[in-house]
Amino acid sequence: MLRSVRLAGVAVSAIALLGVATLSTASASPEHNDDRRDSALPLVLGHRGASGYRPEHTLAAYELAARMGADYIEPDLVPTKDGVLVARHEPEIGGTTDVANHPEFADRKATKNLDGVQVTGWWTEDFTLAELKTLRAVERIPALRPRNTVFNGRYEVPTLQEVIDLSKRLSRELRRDIGIYPETKHPTYFRKLGLELEPKLVWTLTRNGLNHPRAKVFVQSFEVSNLKALKGKLRVPLIQLTSANGAPYDFVDSGDPRKYADLITPAGLREVATYASGIGPAKDQVIPRDAAGNLTAPTALVGNAHAAGLKVHPYTFRVENNFLPTNLRSSANPADAGNLFGELSAFWAAGVDGLFTDNSDIAVESRTEHFAH
Repeated sequence: MLRSVRLAGVAVSAIALLGVATLSTASASPEHNDDRRDSALPLVLGHRGASGYRPEHTLAAYELAARMGADYIEPDLVPTKDGVLVARHEPEIGGTTDVANHPEFADRKATKNLDGVQVTGWWTEDFTLAELKTLRAVERIPALRPRNTVFNGRYEVPTLQEVIDLSKRLSRELRRDIGIYPETKHPTYFRKLGLELEPKLVWTLTRNGLNHPRAKVFVQSFEVSNLKALKGKLRVPLIQLTSANGAPYDFVDSGDPRKYADLITPAGLREVATYASGIGPAKDQVIPRDAAGNLTAPTALVGNAHAAGLKVHPYTFRVENNFLPTNLRSSANPADAGNLFGELSAFWAAGVDGLFTDNSDIAVESRTEHFAH
């Protein structure tokens, strides 16, 4: 019962904040919002949309994030069998769609090697766009976000073009530019399948008038070689994603011994700056946690990245206790809402240039409070 009350409280807060965000953005003047990258305020990046309130990577999630005040919405991109870029967290869609309930696709279930890991499920590259459009999105982590399951089965898998069209419509309606922040997922994997992501991404951005330095677009990747190749084809900022562990898979595949840790040394950051405009580190690389799970002092990463001329956009900030530092949790229940405001405040103070969040409403309010002084 207590858990239900807490979750209901989060939902009510989200609705209330949505109304505030809608009213405030509706009165904004577009000439003051042409490019938030150059403003004094750090960016709020809607991670897969407003994933704390709707199933991720749906048009409903993206729209809600924008209405809550997010500066950018983030589609992860994977291709269909017929080469159309769609928004899914991974090419395997068993956990994010209702494909398992479609007997006509039962024979599509397969085990594949995804970046060195055997994964069993259904794969976007085995479906045409028309077939994918018969599926509906479901909540990826229902145990932590049971309220989101109310929306299971309501939304299609969107294409990149549909996300762009939505961002343009909302920019007009809200009278401020809603940017897009696409991620190329598993580039080496798809290149080996003959389904390269990058040419279609470049073509789509160019076709939509978004391939120029002032376009409100970032392009990100956990791999390196594809970003280097994109540098000569895209005129928008590129972001090198990093993880607290492991290595870029294109390094692993080519025998390069370097790890993500090597990319965030001062020398590594200077190399990243030759092809990218920023980094997207795991948040623990910015402020680590101690053995008890509490936040410690910031590392030198933000200062070193800024010295190399790079922006810093860490990920991912979520309200549920499961994702928060131990001392900011509200209870032992991992699904209860904890003190995300406290975590965000620490990262604003650390000097980040933006951050990815599933709860754009909370991040926008936290940013306003932190930088109002």
